[in-house]
Amino acid sequence: MLFLTLFYTFFLIGLFGFGGGYGMLSLIQHETVIANQWITSAEFTNIVAISQMTPGPIGINSATYCGYTAVMNATGDPLLSVLGSITATIALILPSFILMLLISMLLLKYMDTHIMKMVFSSLRPAVVGLLAAATLMLCTEDNFGSPIEDPWTFGISLFIAIATFIGVKFVRVHPIAMLGHAAFAGLLLLY
Repeated sequence: MLFLTLFYTFFLIGLFGFGGGYGMLSLIQHETVIANQWITSAEFTNIVAISQMTPGPIGINSATYCGYTAVMNATGDPLLSVLGSITATIALILPSFILMLLISMLLLKYMDTHIMKMVFSSLRPAVVGLLAAATLMLCTEDNFGSPIEDPWTFGISLFIAIATFIGVKFVRVHPIAMLGHAAFAGLLLLY
């Protein structure tokens, strides 16, 4: 019964948890600590801390650890606890998986229609605008330095940014390799 309740709870969290992993944390806390009392508030705080330190999305990491801890607190069996973590994780990602599967099926079916072509052609400028806005938000003194206070750091940062753009766009260096080259150049030239 615990596994069904665990699955149902995390399925609903995955279905209605908008705003990413941090948006889901309050739902996860309410359901696991207050509504079902599977874990204590202190355990949830530890789970969030561990979820932030481990690689991967915080919502999925939290679901995994909450599933494990909930079953461990109820049964004391580590093997069943692993099954609890798998149950909570699958339940959390299943709504998004189903939704993306349906959207992709509809997209493939209607991709060649005139309306879909118009929608995608109108989305391209919006995507470019969003990427440009994200780039401009990163162009701060913390990332590039200041031409007035530290012209050497600013000049090197600007040179690496331009060289990276030219390397990826015109020389056709793979972006991951270019990222490594830029990081290495930054380490050599700035320190």
